[in-house]
Amino acid sequence: MMLLFFAGCSADLPQDDRKTGSSPLPVREVTATIDIAQTFQTIDNFAASDAWACQFVGNWPDEKRNAIADLLFSTDTSASGQPKGIGLSLWRFNIGAGSARQGAQSGIKDEWRRAESFLEEDGSYNWQQQAGQVWFLKAARARGVNKFLAFPNSPPVNFTKNGKAFASNGAPNLAPEKYNAFADYLADVIQGVERTHGISFGYISPVNEPQWDWSDGGQEGTPFMNEDIAGIVRALNTSLERRNLDTKIDIAEAGKIDYLYTSDDKPGRGNQIEAFFSNSSPYYVGDLSHVGKVISAHSYFTSSPFEEAVAKRKQLAEKVAAVPGLAFWQSEYCILGDNAGEMDGNKRDLGIDPAIYLARVIHNDLAVANATAWQWWLAISPYDYKDGLIYVDQNKTDGNYYESKMLWALGNYSRFIRPGAVRVGLQLTGDKADDSSLLASSYLDAVNHQLITVAVNAGIHPVKMKLNVKGANIAHVRPYVTTADESLQPGNSLNSDTEVTLAPRSVTTLVANVQ
Repeated sequence: MMLLFFAGCSADLPQDDRKTGSSPLPVREVTATIDIAQTFQTIDNFAASDAWACQFVGNWPDEKRNAIADLLFSTDTSASGQPKGIGLSLWRFNIGAGSARQGAQSGIKDEWRRAESFLEEDGSYNWQQQAGQVWFLKAARARGVNKFLAFPNSPPVNFTKNGKAFASNGAPNLAPEKYNAFADYLADVIQGVERTHGISFGYISPVNEPQWDWSDGGQEGTPFMNEDIAGIVRALNTSLERRNLDTKIDIAEAGKIDYLYTSDDKPGRGNQIEAFFSNSSPYYVGDLSHVGKVISAHSYFTSSPFEEAVAKRKQLAEKVAAVPGLAFWQSEYCILGDNAGEMDGNKRDLGIDPAIYLARVIHNDLAVANATAWQWWLAISPYDYKDGLIYVDQNKTDGNYYESKMLWALGNYSRFIRPGAVRVGLQLTGDKADDSSLLASSYLDAVNHQLITVAVNAGIHPVKMKLNVKGANIAHVRPYVTTADESLQPGNSLNSDTEVTLAPRSVTTLVANVQ
């Protein structure tokens, strides 16, 4: 079987991979040697968030909102094996700060970036708020998602210093005397959503990108110093204990991965691995009962150029490995900024080029940084930006929706690499094996007896790849291909010794049965 499609070149390719002509494209031949005995991290989840469009899209007509939910969460397939969706395994729920209630007085100009709050002005709770988002929570659960994370971008406006959901003058917008109230509020929301809607949050992430100033009114948000975060986490741990909740606290959603291992340009807000997980630090919280052994950060501003992206992730992996039992979550990403000229985040693009770029970012986060979770930013976007998996018309009550190839490129990972899968060793040899236009990683799923290999061919030439598996016998290798023309298109099952042709500009997942 020949899985062969042709597409244009992109700025992220090596110069000598751009040569074209009338003669047939040369075919590289490589071998992917997979060593089952060489194990790395265990995958916890792939995810996206409901900010901000779900508050409206969750109230759209049933047919459309269900179709969107299928694309995000479904693990069903058609009779031909075509996946119905990308099978996200965790869903991130934004706990709003109440800026929607304030309307224009909130200072947040974009109505779609304001958020409701369960907490009313008088201090009571209204569990019917955030109804559109709650619909997506339930839709995710109905399609098999059993992991949920709640996150606020700002404390509720009831508690903030300036009475708004964004900061003033780059200063933390929550006074220390309000830490306990904020912690109780978060615990109340976790408990209230479970009791009212039947959704249990396994994780709570109390702060978001604390390194940024969040003073422009672009969205809900507030900066925090490491000292503030430690105080909030300690208070939250107490509140969760008091309610006998099992929820784990995720910290610290750093604005970029550098801040986990260096102070960089944000003194007092960086070096967060050491700050929170070194027992010699005054901000140590690693011994608290509800703090998960996870440190989280966002891959923004560190994904290009490619060699620098790899170097930063190697540094991060070394720092994480130095803390026994600690894992790293890549907890938010979309294509932001100009990325050293490799891919501009401006302008919506439903095509394959941003999808290939995204697949390479995911590869580096998983195969170099050893991320145990990989989470996207806006599952649904109304914007003219590369920030959505699915795009919608900016209409509160109804509209059209549009699939992006980024959705399906993420699906090449999320649909097949299920929670509990373990990354195993993979080495490429053969023609230009060290050329970064071809990337591949493998994952062993002992529960489903599968070996999943994801290959990203960013080049304009096809690549023939043979699997050489050490330590296990495999059979019935089935490819699922995303190109400019196909979205997780299933191919025919192949014998284990068959060469697979990776199409130019493609992401291919090979699912093999392990005997």
